Amino acid sequence: QVQLVESGGGLVQAGGSLRLSCAASGRTFSRYTMGWFRQAPGREREFVAAITTSAGNTYYADSVKGRFTISRDNAKNTVYLQMNSLKPEDTAVYYCAAEGDPKYSATLYSAGFYGAWGQGTQVTVSS
Repeated sequence: QVQLVESGGGLVQAGGSLRLSCAASGRTFSRYTMGWFRQAPGREREFVAAITTSAGNTYYADSVKGRFTISRDNAKNTVYLQMNSLKPEDTAVYYCAAEGDPKYSATLYSAGFYGAWGQGTQVTVSS
């Protein structure tokens, strides 16, 4: 089972940027679809972005489309989430997740699809 460790969270003013990283253990990172989710206090965990394996197809929640970019470096076993034009409503704990490529792309949006999770990193955007 792959192990995931997120980093890069912090406090930023609205309009600012952060880049989250998720480092994965093991030699099979390239075989995993990687996802980012977030959870704000009192709310359910929600999908943010995902990137598949060989094709590197990317998927985004409507709320972050055009502001966030997911990417991966298979040589470094790392997936990134570049977050620009941050808003106070982006404040949440951000989680990295991993699973094998799905049969249907629609399943990428569901937290239940992913079998491995990191511990999360806090992102706070002040107004």
